[in-house]
Amino acid sequence: MADQQPSAAAAVPRYSALTGYRQAAFTTTSFTRPVFIGAALVVSMALVYSANHSAHEGVNHAWFVGVALAGVFVARGLHLRRPITLPHVAVAVLVLAIAHLAYRAEHPGYGFVLLASSGFLLVLPQSSRPQPEQLYRVAELVGRTERDPLAPFALHSSKTYFFNENSTAAIGYRTRFGIAVVAGDPIGDRVAFPALLTEFSEFAINQGWRIAVLGASPHLADLWRRRALEHRGLHAVPIGRDVVIEVDDFAMVGRHYRNLRQAVSRTRNFGVSTEIVDESALTDAQREGLLAIVDEWGRGRQTRGFSMILDHLLDGRNPNMLVVMAKDEDGTLSGFQRYGISGRGRELSLDVPWRRKDAPNGLDERMIIDLVEYAREHDINRISLAFAPFPELFAEKEKSRTAKLIYRLVHLGDPLIRLESLYRFLRKFHALSDQRYVLIRWREVIVAAAALLTLEFAPHRREY
Repeated sequence: MADQQPSAAAAVPRYSALTGYRQAAFTTTSFTRPVFIGAALVVSMALVYSANHSAHEGVNHAWFVGVALAGVFVARGLHLRRPITLPHVAVAVLVLAIAHLAYRAEHPGYGFVLLASSGFLLVLPQSSRPQPEQLYRVAELVGRTERDPLAPFALHSSKTYFFNENSTAAIGYRTRFGIAVVAGDPIGDRVAFPALLTEFSEFAINQGWRIAVLGASPHLADLWRRRALEHRGLHAVPIGRDVVIEVDDFAMVGRHYRNLRQAVSRTRNFGVSTEIVDESALTDAQREGLLAIVDEWGRGRQTRGFSMILDHLLDGRNPNMLVVMAKDEDGTLSGFQRYGISGRGRELSLDVPWRRKDAPNGLDERMIIDLVEYAREHDINRISLAFAPFPELFAEKEKSRTAKLIYRLVHLGDPLIRLESLYRFLRKFHALSDQRYVLIRWREVIVAAAALLTLEFAPHRREY
């Protein structure tokens, strides 16, 4: 880990996210940008006028309109400060050449579409790329991040990272549809967060990206709105709450814990036992047995997730993972849970729970309760069980018309994740904690929602 220490050389990777991008062939400045935008719009309007005038004289100059639309796309891209790269220029020129051939072959419809799209392609937003080489650098910051249940998920292999100058804090993000989607809160030294947010805001705007945040805590939601100077207008939309057990205060007594006690007792009557080990200490036989449980459900091996789920299940890629295994009376593996570690080893965050289809009811509750006892013995203070989306929606017995509509819409997502079932499981622990927010601008709500949902729920190819 010696090479992880900040140094003069480490200041260079401050904008290390740029290493995955191609060098811009053309960028505008605050002085030249309005000039180019105005020129593009003026030329576009002139071409539309000329095409309209020619049409009245019986001459078809519809291709003028195609050029005008291309100019509008370029003007919009320049307004968003999107840099024009050499690959973008090459693709745009190729499309223009094909458009020319389409017109020569008397296919004006195809030619028109290709001509107009050339401007769109010229200013396509740049994408970010995963940075597997930053894994241990990020893991060190995760280990130092306190009171943030989402911190371990910064290790997801699909993320790109933005570090501050001293490498004491970082933001994990990924771009999609021109939106830089930040996952959760920054990791590392909280004192550095305000300046880090401002620097990332400036960095994103210079790449032509807009910003959205998925899963911000209350303090960071407010900080984003004050410090992201280049992205004014971010609105905080509540999406749910963390569910965190404070180990020292948790006691499974009282009437409201009755369902939890019954679930745990049921597994003990079936002879279930548990074992807690570091993921790195799993034997090959144990790993194969646990993955067989995953394969039983026929859903693959963790190809989704971004801000609240990790990938690379049990393959040893992610450092500092803890695994709780449940076994039947005869010693057969019946389920497991994986947890990420943060907060200097004193905080755990549940990644995924898996169980055999024929496992007894209460297996997940049993693993959690046994983990609480383990935590007391190992100086672990907090255990984050999951994120509970819209708990108030599911808790309300008398719903308004709007709430009923939202309730039905939420259930449309049941094939991806059964939110109400998740809520009913989590409420047994009576551990609802801080609110979490999505930060978006209303003018970008459709594109931002598409970026957020596809990053979190759409299957993705396995990254590094």
